[in-house]
Amino acid sequence: MTVRSQARALVLQCLYEMDFTDHPFEQVFSAHKDRIMVDDGEPSFDDLPPQGESFARALGTAVENRLEELDALAAKYAPEWPLDQISAIDRNILRIAICELLFTKDAPVKVVVNEAVELAKKFGGDSSPRFINGVLGAVISQHETRQKTAA
Repeated sequence: MTVRSQARALVLQCLYEMDFTDHPFEQVFSAHKDRIMVDDGEPSFDDLPPQGESFARALGTAVENRLEELDALAAKYAPEWPLDQISAIDRNILRIAICELLFTKDAPVKVVVNEAVELAKKFGGDSSPRFINGVLGAVISQHETRQKTAA
């Protein structure tokens, strides 16, 4: 698991907890970043190097600051699925990926989509990877169309 993959998994866990509490991201992040995650021998969060911690903090804060906007976008690109009917895991994977695709833009599109699908495989249900991939495909397609029209 790469440092950024590990950081995204940490952000996902923090956002998931935030869905069920009124705690701000920084509080949840501080509580989680030093916990050990044992998963098939993969590195634990206490092995997250400073650049991974920095990336996770920045990404989680960006999602928290744009939460309403990200939810509106997720609802727009998954109109058959009301946001409150999307599982908390899938909803938060979409928040992370849409934020990276449209706002932070510090990773290639293919990487963001692949990372989101991998998170869905690891933490979501059986249909989560396909759902996440489809919604992100719609986001990318619409965004590319807007960019071409604006040019």
